[in-house]
Amino acid sequence: MCGIAGVVARDATRQPDLAVIDRMVAKLHHRGPDDTGTIALPGIALGLKRLSIIDVAGGRQPIQNEDETITFVGNGEIFNYRPLRDELLAKGHRFRTGSDMEVIVHGYEEWGDRVTERVNGQFAFALWDASRRRLLAARDRAGEKPLYYYDGGEDIVFASEIKSLLVRADVPRELNLEALDCFLTYEFIIAPLSIFKGVKKLPPAHAMSVENGQVKTWPYWSPPADVVDGRSDREWIEELRETLGRAVRSQMMSDVPLGAFLSGGIDSSTVVAMMAEASERPIKTFSIAFQEGGYDESAYAREIASLFATEHHEETVTADVAGLFDKLIVHLDEPFADVSLFPTYLVSQIAAKEVKVVLSGDGGDELFAGYDWYVADRLARKLARFPGKSALRLLHAMSEWVPPSAKKKGFINKAKRFLEGTQAAPELEHYRWLWHLPVEQKKRLYTASLSEALTSYDPKLHVLETLGAGGDDLLNRQLFADFKLFLSDDILVKVDRMSMATSLEARAPFLDRDVIELAFRMPGHLKLRGHTSKYVLKQAMTGVLPDGILHRRKEGFSIPLKNWLRRELRPLMDELLSEERIRARGLFEPAEVARLRREHVAGSRNHAHQLFPLMVFERWAEEFLPGP
Repeated sequence: MCGIAGVVARDATRQPDLAVIDRMVAKLHHRGPDDTGTIALPGIALGLKRLSIIDVAGGRQPIQNEDETITFVGNGEIFNYRPLRDELLAKGHRFRTGSDMEVIVHGYEEWGDRVTERVNGQFAFALWDASRRRLLAARDRAGEKPLYYYDGGEDIVFASEIKSLLVRADVPRELNLEALDCFLTYEFIIAPLSIFKGVKKLPPAHAMSVENGQVKTWPYWSPPADVVDGRSDREWIEELRETLGRAVRSQMMSDVPLGAFLSGGIDSSTVVAMMAEASERPIKTFSIAFQEGGYDESAYAREIASLFATEHHEETVTADVAGLFDKLIVHLDEPFADVSLFPTYLVSQIAAKEVKVVLSGDGGDELFAGYDWYVADRLARKLARFPGKSALRLLHAMSEWVPPSAKKKGFINKAKRFLEGTQAAPELEHYRWLWHLPVEQKKRLYTASLSEALTSYDPKLHVLETLGAGGDDLLNRQLFADFKLFLSDDILVKVDRMSMATSLEARAPFLDRDVIELAFRMPGHLKLRGHTSKYVLKQAMTGVLPDGILHRRKEGFSIPLKNWLRRELRPLMDELLSEERIRARGLFEPAEVARLRREHVAGSRNHAHQLFPLMVFERWAEEFLPGP
């Protein structure tokens, strides 16, 4: 696991300044404190910070081929590198290291750009072909590893994180208002947008070339869109168990200590169960607890730890998140408001004291319909068949006067959220329940100048375009959208940045290529049966995991933010969202922000999903923008 950076000169005969790549790489120290490697050649400069996992002593980068015409840096792991290595050795290639990443170097020699289709792993890499004076870069299928680039100066520059790009004076710190609107709508920014105008994210499962000063990007893979019919439930269940078990075993490869995140949910419990089966030694597991009972799932994690005799580590989270807010929001480079970033960072801190690699259950919800919004969409579709839209509007209006509960979810909160979603655009399908800032609220919140600047941008289009590309199976189309958008630009951004902030590598067996492709070949009714989510996964783990784990209600990995904003985090909120600051920023209406704060503190409304993103943006803007 590493952080990579590079400079491609538009004039391929010019050698970039090595001192610049040194400064860019230094900004990525947290991603790889074990080693540093840089190189400057005509047309290219490449560098990385390395977290040594495979071939600790010999796997240094940059890596070159036999005649040094190919130069490579990569971030991540290739889990099928051994069979690929054997195949390439049989074809006469000579390896310099025992690193998994070197298979990409020789794979490129053998298969060209199609090497991206052969590797199975989590990765972002850059490869310079000196004979063609051409760069090839790519990201993994799910988007576990990031890659940003800027194509606006005398050079094209790229890096694992934006902070590395900002070392260059020619990368402007200009706010991208479309990305801001996207962020306030969804609480994350959808690729290829970034918060800086001109800086782009390479989307997951995409490759990029730079040749003759021109940047080209293209998709090299997409999940299967056509389901396979004619198979029994039992056949699907057995194949899932075998495929997922194989993925877990392959991702346990490591030359350094390894463990697992354990929340006590079905996904992380499945991974731990399969790790325990494959390991001769006790697995190290890591979880966190909350003092507020409605948010605390640590008892379930301890149950699984006991069942599989793991070496379990647990710590309790308090409301001292204010102390982390400044550190993490600045570290993220872009506004990001998924509040589970805080517990993710804290559990990564715990794990990093004991291991350098953890396996997680990320991806299970997006592949097997684990979220409440799939059930909500099914219910909304049933209600839409009957006359009574006016009744739903009335119920929604009445629900606005019912104070929210302090519970994490609960009937009142879920009912209010459902009724709110029924008023959103029906073409958004299940994304109605991920839409945190409706158009009506934007009209009140945005200043006239901001609204005018956004007249040609509609954040719905990201969703509608993706929902239209996932095949004929309704649920699989929705899962496809979440895989392409919510998973890659929210969940995996959070896991990558927070684990790497502690120099910890996180791996997700559910996001193995074979598991993903198997999941999208399955009919949707295998994943959501009635109101039972993850049906096929639960059946696959029956008899392995306790019924209390398999069938308990999903709670999600979160913090009691709405409650803390009324108490412990209120001083921070009042400071960041003061009338003076909001007026100076010039983007939002001070009176509307004041109303949101006032109603939330009074407990009459839950505006956490509007207030926290505004807090995040203000702190980010203070750090990164040149001025109001």
